[in-house]
This record gives sequence, structure tokens and C-alpha cells, in this order.
Amino acid sequence: MYYSSGNYEAFAQPVKPEGVDHKSAYIVGSGLAALTAACYLVRDGQLKGEHIHILEKDLIPGGACDGYHYEGLGYIMRGGREMDNHFECMWDLFRSIPSIETEGVSVLDEYYWLNKKDPNYSLMRATVNRGKDAETDGKFGLSDKGAMEIMYLFFTPDEALYDKRINEVFSNEVLNSNFWMYWRTMFAFENWHSALEMKLYIKRFIHHIGGLPDFKALRFTKYNQYESMILPMIKYLESFNVQFHYNTKVVNVEFDIQKDKKQATRIVILQGDKEEYIDLTEDDLVFITNGGCVENSAVGSQNTPAPYNKEIKAGGGWDMWRKIAAQDPSFGHPDKFCKDTELTNWVSATVTTLDDKIPPYIQKICQRNPFSGNVVTGGIVTVKDSNWLLSWTFNRQPQFRSQPKDQLVGWIYGLFSDVPGNYIKKAMRDCTGKEICMEWLYHMGVPESEIETLAENSANTIPCMMPFIDAFFMPRAAGDRPAVVPDKAVNFAFLGQFAETVRDTIFTTEYSVRTGMEAVYTLLHIDRGVPEVWGSAFDIRNLLNATVQLRDGKKITDMNLGFKEKIVLKEAIKKIRGTDIEKLLKEYKLI
Repeated sequence: MYYSSGNYEAFAQPVKPEGVDHKSAYIVGSGLAALTAACYLVRDGQLKGEHIHILEKDLIPGGACDGYHYEGLGYIMRGGREMDNHFECMWDLFRSIPSIETEGVSVLDEYYWLNKKDPNYSLMRATVNRGKDAETDGKFGLSDKGAMEIMYLFFTPDEALYDKRINEVFSNEVLNSNFWMYWRTMFAFENWHSALEMKLYIKRFIHHIGGLPDFKALRFTKYNQYESMILPMIKYLESFNVQFHYNTKVVNVEFDIQKDKKQATRIVILQGDKEEYIDLTEDDLVFITNGGCVENSAVGSQNTPAPYNKEIKAGGGWDMWRKIAAQDPSFGHPDKFCKDTELTNWVSATVTTLDDKIPPYIQKICQRNPFSGNVVTGGIVTVKDSNWLLSWTFNRQPQFRSQPKDQLVGWIYGLFSDVPGNYIKKAMRDCTGKEICMEWLYHMGVPESEIETLAENSANTIPCMMPFIDAFFMPRAAGDRPAVVPDKAVNFAFLGQFAETVRDTIFTTEYSVRTGMEAVYTLLHIDRGVPEVWGSAFDIRNLLNATVQLRDGKKITDMNLGFKEKIVLKEAIKKIRGTDIEKLLKEYKLI
């Protein structure tokens, strides 16, 4: 496997890999990474669909990319996906996945047209004092010291950040700024999470720094991610006769570890209470989704809290990874991520409005008609003074094809699940859907005398507790996640958010797709380049632009410098006078 850039290889069809007709594939899990691997196996690997087996412990595919209507409960979305125009692997894949809504076009075409016609941006990013504009005005509010801390992190080698927390590299100059409020709520970072992951995110999305305050950097699908992304992939794979095996728990993969070769030899499966085995040869490829951010997630209801299930059990991604990791040091260290759910959990809730009482409060804040079919909030609205650090969003409506036209479906989440709310004096994790809705309505500015009535009769709210949702952000070091294809592996690969690939960032759809693509290309020796991660961190224009944007438009000549530093800066500006460097600095408003 090798990386490429540009469009020379992007439009090329790879030749059929040698010996592929004699191979089979077993894919553990059916999340985005797993389905991606299956798609690349049939598209570029040209492996027969009937030779591909997807082993899924649940009754529904999609992993974390969900969105369902549960009979007796209502609509549920555990989360949402924010996407970028430079998700190079993702768009390479979705250009080939046919739309299930518009005949003759791809999912990429559909997505591209939608976001061109209806570009995303927010008109109110944050509120305070029960629904009033927090008046962040698109400003980061960073001091020179805070901006320097971010710059220092950007240039710190990865190795110096192993096992370090964000609050070990940022002071309150950053942590009390609008920048951190935007960042932590958009990406779900906590102060105790990985400084290395923070650095990788800054580098990966440096080209979008200016779009963070109002979300104009983002793009969204038309419906929830299950209907817009997963279903088209399922239909595509079914057209090739790929085999789906639901209610199939993989409890272990066994390996033969030799000095010069590592081979997966057996998959151990739990069907009900019965243990079964799939014996493997070198021609049987195994793709393993290890860990899992939505593992143990559980839903409540309008009148019951979501259970908090901490125990790791056989048949889940964490227990399986522990058993795999015990066989070889190169298979990672799962306990770095899953040992303390108090550091990795948060609660989300899906709210469905049932009548015309609540939508006017939504419209007042988002400043758009939520029933228009276009962008509504344009991303999350964060309640700055919420004890739970509550954020909420309504994407384009309807979010579900089956959704009644007079209803809205939105999403709420809180980063602090263990503290009492401002209105409901209970921890978010202990609240029913109705109580979470009441807290949300309070922060929306609904009169207190009406809050309970609206939460009970005008909305249906389903809470979801996710103990491991932030597990991939835990401080880590090299080797804690296994490489997509470990050294000397001959017939197996790791997929998803807990596999390691270079330069890209986890908790993105692109990371899932990239690991699936790299796994297939490596094991089948596909002679076509995998698109490298977009190189914005190496583009001087993006770096200059981000320098000014982070300081809210202030020039470098406005920095609070000492006498000697000012002299040095003046001399440097003199020396570049009349050069292209001066033109560049002026174009990007540094001088």
C-alpha cells in the first residue's frame, strides 16, 4: 500500500489482484469502517461478494452511524457526523455508491449538490441566560499568550505528547476562551483528554480554523447518517451478494505468531450460548473492528433514564480486543482507552417535537424556519452557562424519511453527565427523557410555568448513555492502538477508530473509511494509491490564514512584544520589502 495525491490515480481503475478468486474475507463488525472494507473488496479488490462475510453482533448494521425509529420509543440518533470537503478517502468511496433516492447518481453527487445549494453556517453558535445570544461574534477571544500556547502545541513532536493531557499543555488563557468552548463542544474534547489528539486535530483541520465559530467549514448529509450513508452502502454490497450474518458475536480471533509471520488462524463466535469456530488459512482475510465508541450504549425513554452499563462483556469489541491484545504486543493496549468510563462517557438525547408549541423557540435561536427543508441551526448551539455543558442541534428536516411533516427531530448532548442541571437538580445520566427535555427548554427560554407541560405533551425525548463514546481521546502513546496492518501480518487487519494510521484524526467518518481502504489495499496488494491525508498543515497559505484567524484578525505587528522583539520584527519586515514574501504576508493580512 502506498499514498498518492492529485487526480492521476484518483480516476484510475486498478488491475485485478493476483489470486483474489481463491480468497475469502471475514469482517468483524458492520460499522462504517467494516462496510468500507467490504466495498473496497468488491470494487477495487474484485473479490466475489459471496466470498465476503460480515459478522455483526447486533440485528442492525451501521455501528455508531445510526438513526432508527424504534416501535414504542420513537426516533433515536446517538450522535451526528460533521464532514469536511477534504475527506479524500470517503469521497473516493462514495463516488461509487449509488444513491437510493436519485436514480443514476452517486451518494457523493447527491451530497455535493445539496451542500452547494444549501451551504451550512450557524447564525447563533452559543447562548446564555436562557436563550439569549452569547454574543461570541465569531471571535476566539484568545490572548497572545493563549495563541502562543496553541502554536507551541502545533510544533511539538508527537513523541513529547505521549500520555499527556490537554490541561498539561494549555493554561486558562486557552481553556477559558471562546476558542476552547467552540472546540470542546464541536469535537467532544474534555480537559483531561489527549494533548496528542488535540495537536493532530489542529494540524488536520488547520484549513478550517476560520470556519469554527460559525460552522461554515462543515457539511452535513440530508438525513441521519444511517439513511444517508449506511443504507446506500448496504444496498451496494447486497447487489454483489455480500453475506451479512447478524446476531453473531465474535468473542476472539486466534493467531499463530511466528518470528517472520503473523497469521489469523481461527475466529471464535458465540451464537446464543453455543461457541462456534471459523478456521482460517492464509487466503482467508480477517478485518477486525476492535474496541467501539458506542459499545454498551443504552437508551432510556421519555419516562426512564438510560442505563449506565460499565461492565465489559464477551461478544463486544472491548472484550474481544483484550483477548486479541493478550496474544501479541503489536495488537495494542485496550485498557488505555476503556478502563475508566468516568473519563469517557457522555449522554445524548433525541428530541421529537409533537406539535407547534416548541418550534417557535427553536426558530428564535436558529433564526431560520426549521420546517424549510434547509439548514436549521447549522451545527450545535452550545449553552455556555449550562452545568451539563449542554449543546443541541436540528439538522435539515426531515431527518428521517418516515418523519411526519409537522414534526422536528433534533439532538441534545451534555459533556458533563455527573453534575446536577441548572433547572433539573439531577445529574444528566440520572434523568429521564422528559427531564432532559425540561432542562433544554429551560435554557431555550421557555417560561418556567410551561416547561413541564411542553416536555410531557409537546415532545418525545429518548436519552442514550454512552460509556465509551470518548474513549479514543484518552491520553495514549505509540503502540496503544494497533497498526491497520501490523508488521508481518499476512491475512488480517484492524479497522476503525482504535486502529492506527498516520496523520489522520479519529472520531471522523474519514478515519473509518481510511482504515478500511488501507486495510484492503494492503492485504490484497492493490496497485493504486490511497489518497494521502489532505496536506493543509504543510500549506503556507493555510498557516498564515490560521495565524490571523486565531487572533481574531489582528496583525502580527499588533502583538504585545518586548522592545527587543519589536526591533527584530521591524528589521525582518524591512528585509522582505519588495519580495513575494511581503506580498504573501499582506495578502493574508499578517502585516
